Amino acid sequence: MNEYKELLFEISRSNRRACSLPQSDVPTVSLKEKFTEKFVREEPANLPEVSEPQLMRHYTALSNKNFGVDNGFYPLGSCTMKYNPKINEDVARYDGFAHIHPLQPTQTLQGSFQLMYELQEDLKVVSGMDEVSLQPAAGAHGEWAGLMIIKAYHETNNELDVRRKILVPDSAHGTNPASAVIAGFDVIEIPSNEDGTVDLEALKEQVGPDTAGLMLTNPNTLGIFEKDILEMAEIVHEVGGLLYYDGANLNAIMGITTPGAMGFDIVHLNLHKSFSTPHGGGGPGSGPIGVKAFLTPYLPVPKIEKSGEEFVLNSDYPLSIGRIKGYFGNFGVNVRAYTYIRTMGGSGLRKVSESAVLHANYLRHRLEPYYDSPYPQICKHEFVLSGNRQKKLGVRTTDIAKRLLDFGYYAPTIYFPLIVEECLMIEPTETESKETLDEFANVMIRIAQEVEQNPEIVTQAPHYTSVKRLDEVTAARKPVVRFE
Repeated sequence: MNEYKELLFEISRSNRRACSLPQSDVPTVSLKEKFTEKFVREEPANLPEVSEPQLMRHYTALSNKNFGVDNGFYPLGSCTMKYNPKINEDVARYDGFAHIHPLQPTQTLQGSFQLMYELQEDLKVVSGMDEVSLQPAAGAHGEWAGLMIIKAYHETNNELDVRRKILVPDSAHGTNPASAVIAGFDVIEIPSNEDGTVDLEALKEQVGPDTAGLMLTNPNTLGIFEKDILEMAEIVHEVGGLLYYDGANLNAIMGITTPGAMGFDIVHLNLHKSFSTPHGGGGPGSGPIGVKAFLTPYLPVPKIEKSGEEFVLNSDYPLSIGRIKGYFGNFGVNVRAYTYIRTMGGSGLRKVSESAVLHANYLRHRLEPYYDSPYPQICKHEFVLSGNRQKKLGVRTTDIAKRLLDFGYYAPTIYFPLIVEECLMIEPTETESKETLDEFANVMIRIAQEVEQNPEIVTQAPHYTSVKRLDEVTAARKPVVRFE
């Protein structure tokens, strides 16, 4: 691992060395040239005066009130909060990466361009695609970019007026239909079978000359791998549609298979999810898109390319959907992802997926006797349970989630996916130990037993947090949006 840190440090230093230009070559803009006098304060701002200890205690107290993966287990990890090695944070803070500016001359950013170019090359392998763009800022942004490429492709073929429909399974991520609408398409929902996969007959009924494409989350939000995926690709391609792969759940298949091998034309990846940088609390993300070769002309510009020994920006792509993000995407997230991939290696990424799948199935096996399991089969990286059994005894899934707080656990996602009543979506991730999984399972089992023996303990939870249970109806009808 140390050798990779040294390599990354050298890459970052190439930025710093290049930044040491003669003073005459460095563009300077004075404050007077940049701002007019009306924006300059005549008197200092009326800001509160506090001592350094007061300030530190304030922010330390706030941080202690937050829950994070460094505090404890979060049972929906990779979507927002899985543990990521601190080496990734260290590298992102190297001066040569953290103290650069995107408006510097390109010859002073060669180290950063090298990192982004090599990250693109790595992601081609991981996704099975021919070209990759790092511009999208997060997953939904990547979805929208992919849909705009579908739109541009059909427009080039003079078919956009006809191809207005995007097919989206009911087990997809919720952002899929939203992104399709924002891109200007009509959304057609495809139902799932009893086994939790796409109903092929329903898909065949909906495809036709008006099909622009299919958006598929795989493994889907039920944690199930789409076993008929090759046939689905054939069905959509046969009518001239394109296939879009929501790669947010890539941590279930890395090093095992790729969207490209499944027949997909476009994929977005969540670097903040699969390759480091927890995304919780609306934090920064990165949602690169990969495409097959025939869609390369439509990728966002400028593209980072290699010309001899130099890395350059190329905007000479007339069919491009244009620039979709200022500068070079969320560069810090890309640095973390690059570091993660380089330190893990190909075999390490495969082990990540194998461990994530193993942990999910172990936890599912332990909990299925105590909660309803709508899809009792081998899952991938996550699985869903239902609180219907507890609901019959007067306890809702939201009560179970609140009771988990008493044991120091942040709750998993509840009531999603929508096709599962009283849903609990649980994802332990690859980074947790068996001991941690057992501790969480024991708490979930205890709560199930409490529901049967003394349900009020659960319905009145949480009992041991600093904030007690709120009046949810009043909070919804009369929200307090500010404090005096």
